[in-house]
Amino acid sequence: MNVYCGIDWAERHHDVALVDDTGAQLAKRRITDDAAGYRVLLDLLAEHGDTFEHPIPVAIETSHGLLVAALRTGNRQIYAVNPLSAARYRDRHGVSRKKSDPGDALVLANILRTDMHAHRPLPADSDLARAITVLARAQQDAVWHRQQLVNQVRSLLKTFYPAALDAFQGKQHGLARPEARTVLATAPTPARAAKLSLPQLQAALRRAGRVRGIEAEARRLKEVFRADCARQPQAVEDAMGHQLGSLIVQLDAACRAADELAKAVEESFREHPDADVLLSFPGLGVQLGARVLAEIGDDHGRFADARALKAYAGSAPITRASGRKKFVGRRFIKNDRLITAGFLWAFAALTSSPGADAHYRRRREAGDWHAQAQRHLFNRLLGQLYHCLQTGQLFDEQHAFTPFPTELAVAA
Repeated sequence: MNVYCGIDWAERHHDVALVDDTGAQLAKRRITDDAAGYRVLLDLLAEHGDTFEHPIPVAIETSHGLLVAALRTGNRQIYAVNPLSAARYRDRHGVSRKKSDPGDALVLANILRTDMHAHRPLPADSDLARAITVLARAQQDAVWHRQQLVNQVRSLLKTFYPAALDAFQGKQHGLARPEARTVLATAPTPARAAKLSLPQLQAALRRAGRVRGIEAEARRLKEVFRADCARQPQAVEDAMGHQLGSLIVQLDAACRAADELAKAVEESFREHPDADVLLSFPGLGVQLGARVLAEIGDDHGRFADARALKAYAGSAPITRASGRKKFVGRRFIKNDRLITAGFLWAFAALTSSPGADAHYRRRREAGDWHAQAQRHLFNRLLGQLYHCLQTGQLFDEQHAFTPFPTELAVAA
């Protein structure tokens, strides 16, 4: 007899339901969201035949958290069912639109009983791969948060302190540079910046970590800050200076967090056995390679073929056909983090791979706009990555991008 488990999870408690092949409910239980509740759940599963050799599959509406970590012990299959899908299944059991937590747990169990083949279990990723997922996503979030703060600082500077924009906006990393943050923390208003002497500016640049060209940079900043420009009333300027100071404190913390997470990502990523394959691809560095690995995992049996991986990433087009109507377009249901990394990967590959650049230009000449051509290139690179990960081979430019006859004629 096969047994199926459904769990309706909540913040403080979880409802559990077990059903057999016929749909008969074998057990139901409410457990607490703590170690004691997890032990009760595992004991309940064991009472109904859960063993290492024959584990009971579990359906739940989330893919993370301590409850999922407790369930992933052994080789048990965990199915993270989308809440919208679960809501549609609920309507199959009644039209009154009634709802309860124990009833939702029963619905989830029946989803596995009837349609387990149509759902995908959580991948059997290694602990290292899951750790890389946590770090890579956190680093990406930190970069996004840092850019949000930079945008806030830039908007504020435009309203009362345009000299600071002239001083740092055109340089690499702009307002996120250590020199920019240090100088703005020292002089958060135009009045205070205009009073900075050369020794004070040089000291600020040294505190920021600059070691070369300090005198010339200090003279340049002095000229910029003392140039004639429009000013807010003094009281308003001082108030905005306080606001800028608080934003600089937040920006400093965001920059440090992003840098520390980047170091942690690099250390973990280089330990992974798939790192060499990923880094062999043009356009993939440590941080971007870690983001790709974080989203596809290291369970090489997760995707049935390259087409499944491309669909998951959202790089493969989707077809909608009905009667005489047929539409082929981009996917909207996809892994957003992976497709974001994919666009960066495809863009970087243009300058490091002649084959990738030729492929992109062919797509543009065929009528694709920039985003379409990039997505098409990412789709091709992703298929090549799938093959290399499955076989353990490194990227080979000659095999990856076979020249077209026209290119061979030009070369001759």
